[in-house]
Amino acid sequence: MAKKPKIAIIGAGASGCFVALQIQEQLQGLCEIQIFEKSKEPLSKLRISGGGRCNVTHNLFDPELLSERYPRGNKELRWAFESFGPKDTIEWFQKRGVKLKAEADGRMFPTTDSSDTIIQCFLNELKIKHIPIRFEQGLVGIYSNQTSDQIKGFRVLWEGGVEEHFDIVVLATGSNRKIWSILEKLGHKIVTPVPSLFTLTLENTDLMELTGLVVPHCEIKVLPKGKPQKGPMLITHWGLSGPCALRLSAWEARTLFEADYKVDLSVNWVFGKSTQSIEDDYLSKKERTPADKLAPDPEWKLPSRFWEWILKESKIQANKRYSDISKSEIRVLSLSLTQTKLRMVAKGVFKEEFVTAGGISRKDIQFQTMESKLCPGLFFTGEIIDVDGITGGFNFQNAWTTATIAAQGIRKTIVI
Repeated sequence: MAKKPKIAIIGAGASGCFVALQIQEQLQGLCEIQIFEKSKEPLSKLRISGGGRCNVTHNLFDPELLSERYPRGNKELRWAFESFGPKDTIEWFQKRGVKLKAEADGRMFPTTDSSDTIIQCFLNELKIKHIPIRFEQGLVGIYSNQTSDQIKGFRVLWEGGVEEHFDIVVLATGSNRKIWSILEKLGHKIVTPVPSLFTLTLENTDLMELTGLVVPHCEIKVLPKGKPQKGPMLITHWGLSGPCALRLSAWEARTLFEADYKVDLSVNWVFGKSTQSIEDDYLSKKERTPADKLAPDPEWKLPSRFWEWILKESKIQANKRYSDISKSEIRVLSLSLTQTKLRMVAKGVFKEEFVTAGGISRKDIQFQTMESKLCPGLFFTGEIIDVDGITGGFNFQNAWTTATIAAQGIRKTIVI
């Protein structure tokens, strides 16, 4: 009887555990799978994600629109989501007794609102499929067994001097500089990692007196020519957070890093409205209803305290009637609503879902299989690659998708 191929999966995080289960599903016992983890606990990042609720995926099912949520890797994932997308994720968990629910913003969580539900699902499946996790296994090096033009397996060296041979190695170690260094020795290019998904610390401004307020329809950009990002904005005691700010941090990750996080920002607090359209609307009200009090459009859904702040910024007294407002004051108010200038001075930390932009160059990977173009038999999944999404379940979906494609690629390699 032929010896079963040995597969090492390095990293017991979300993509590592998922790829192990998908490989077993694809190969039905035709191989020997082991997961190796440097720490004493699996799935630690998954446990704290989404405030401990685990934002598993997003209910955005169109591959085209879904891929647009990834500042880096959107072109490669466009095809990948045809193979395994959010609907497949929902179905995979449902088959294992885990139901997911979608919230108003599209984020999907287990109905239990507990990440432990997802963790136990994985651990139970690994147990059923007899896939062991070997803890406290620190990787030192990966060396290809190359004969002529072919690579036949790998020697894997662990801390403590132990060396093992594997036919296939899957790296699912996330953002790990030590692992990237090992891969550089194998000839891979590493795109310099920089932080992504973080809050924006502002220069001192009385805006921060509104801590805790959410302005629902905002647009923010880096001046002078940054790409605008939209969504709800949370005002904090240090600056800005919420989906709008976090999306900016993802899409402008390199720009902000290169500027040492010191940039000028422009915020439109009423996304969809231009300075001119608001000015024209208020001038019209001044003529049509001069006795009415100056007020925000109800559709903007601005918190009352925020409206008071906008009036103060515009140097307009509260409770003024349209008849008492000058045209120049209306112009200033319109500018305050659509072009507030703020100074970012530092990067905050979004601890729940910290992501790094950077990693193994996408050019070194065959995305139809997630296999290295340089080292046949070496596969990659998740955040070890230069791929990252905005907040909202997109980074976990990348983990599930790349893990599934890697499993399919490994099946083809072994069966052939």
